[in-house]
Amino acid sequence: MKNLKILERLQKLHNLIAIEQTGTPKELANHLQISQRSVHLLIEQLKDYDAVVNYSRSRKTYYYRNDFDLQISISVNVLTDNEVTQIFGGSYFFKGSLFVAS
Repeated sequence: MKNLKILERLQKLHNLIAIEQTGTPKELANHLQISQRSVHLLIEQLKDYDAVVNYSRSRKTYYYRNDFDLQISISVNVLTDNEVTQIFGGSYFFKGSLFVAS
């Protein structure tokens, strides 16, 4: 679930940067309910995806210096026991141990 939260925050951050309405780093951290350090880590993740992110002190917002779009799509599928067994090739996990179905 932690990864999902990170992806949600990354998408929110992207949307705010795209419309140039992030506010100061402190305001952004408060809006996303994270620390300022976490804001900087998220921005670094965007940069890892080749986004050129800058900050304007006069406008008090982050902005993209290049054309950049981020689309995060999450899909959750619920599987029956039989489907799980087929995916794991006849084996399944039970309380941290591997049991082979015969």
